[in-house]
Amino acid sequence: MAEIKCIGILTSGGDAPGMNAAIRAVTRAAIYNGFSVKGIYRGYKGLLTNEIVDFKTQNVSNIIQAGGTILKTARCKEFQTPEGRQQAYANLKSHGIDALVVIGGDGSLTGARIFANEFNIPCIGLPGTIDNDLFGTDRTIGYDTALNTIMECVDKIRDTATSHERLFFIEVMGRDAGFLALNGAIATGSEAAIIPEISTEVDQLGQLIQNGFRKSKNSSIVLVAESPVTGGAMGLAERMRREFPEYDVRVSILGHLQRGGSPTAADRILASRMGAAAIDALMEDQRNVMIGIKNDQIVYVPFSKAIKNDKPIDRTLLETLRILSI
Repeated sequence: MAEIKCIGILTSGGDAPGMNAAIRAVTRAAIYNGFSVKGIYRGYKGLLTNEIVDFKTQNVSNIIQAGGTILKTARCKEFQTPEGRQQAYANLKSHGIDALVVIGGDGSLTGARIFANEFNIPCIGLPGTIDNDLFGTDRTIGYDTALNTIMECVDKIRDTATSHERLFFIEVMGRDAGFLALNGAIATGSEAAIIPEISTEVDQLGQLIQNGFRKSKNSSIVLVAESPVTGGAMGLAERMRREFPEYDVRVSILGHLQRGGSPTAADRILASRMGAAAIDALMEDQRNVMIGIKNDQIVYVPFSKAIKNDKPIDRTLLETLRILSI
């Protein structure tokens, strides 16, 4: 481990509540163990534009409760090219950075894996995404906060749905994964969740109507993952108006408010544990791994597994939702 003296940290892709807690944990755990730390602004883009600064303990004071990311985040097409990554590596070396901690989702960890392989630099990933769609970890940073935000919003929409006896399709994030829609539906007592994992297997909307989901209720809430596979809330509402005009249908798209807000205690603790574990992993000479959590224990997941494998939905939850929605 003598060759690692300075650790760089960046956040990439979509922001997620708890990223600041992770930045704080990585920074302080690194300093505690004798490393110097450099903060890299605007993700991989900042690597190319040389937005790299020294980070001390005071840089991460009073941020654990803040949403978003103090390091900012940005998309970077240039980093997807060999020339862009070569420039990024040159900037890293000019700042004396020997290892990299990347906080982000699938695309961010894919970039870290390619970068690590090309330049033989140790990279550790932290799963920062509200979608909870990374394989090898029970939860991702930001998922619990987003789920609670969805719950609060749906509770409010329920009030107006009941008052007007309406059917609401509420669209939540989750382009390729239905974790937010499914667990959000259970948490809010919704009638159904329409998710991408089973959209190719069954006509979820047709099944919903066939089951007579509204026989004993004066309002109905259906959560829909934003995925094009599901058709989204707008597409489903149009189909509903066309095929079942007797229903008074409304749509609410929650959008980016799901990403914001102060992280929950669960996300702060998870991000803190994972951030500290990232430094442990480097000290154990780990590289190209994502820090995960399984059965409340920290695990190291190879990038190849975390990125390439689809995280399965718990299908027993679908049955639980169906039973409880009668």
